[in-house]
Amino acid sequence: MTEQIILASGSPRRRELLDQIGVTYRVHAVDIDETVLPGEPPDVYVQRIAAEKSACCVQQFKPTIPVLAADTSVVLNGAIMGKPRDAADAEAMLTALSGRTHQVYTAVSLRHRCQHFEALSVTDVCFKPLTQAEIRAYWRSGEPIDKAGAYAIQGLGSVFIQSLSGSYSGVVGLPLFETAALLQQQGIKIIQ
Repeated sequence: MTEQIILASGSPRRRELLDQIGVTYRVHAVDIDETVLPGEPPDVYVQRIAAEKSACCVQQFKPTIPVLAADTSVVLNGAIMGKPRDAADAEAMLTALSGRTHQVYTAVSLRHRCQHFEALSVTDVCFKPLTQAEIRAYWRSGEPIDKAGAYAIQGLGSVFIQSLSGSYSGVVGLPLFETAALLQQQGIKIIQ
């Protein structure tokens, strides 16, 4: 089947979400500097990174079909939590999230025919109180290693989530409601 878009991401979770809604794509992951700028708010940060990813892909590959990029950050009290460096870092992150509500920001950037379209999803995620034994066992599972905030809602980390207000798919890494709206504006039909 012919690709409808270019996905400027190597994330297997984003591919699974696009598969879920029947959008065909070709992957052209890009490598950009994702350093948070001093004083940069989380919403501005994820929007900037998603936009830079899509712009880099357009510049490198000069595609004739739309380019989709996204960026996701876990945020607690306004502070962006990255991916854990090691077990101690993951333990600190999960301990901080324990029994609290945090936000997951996901920005979507779509470029096509010299135009740029964006969307932002913000979801509140409430964790149950976690024991140190649960946190250590979760680290040993290997799941938190490359995940923002040291957890994956679509995996074992789901058992920590007491409630969610917003977009489940946004927490996974690509808010499907917002993504579908952007794609439909470009004539890509989701439900035919």
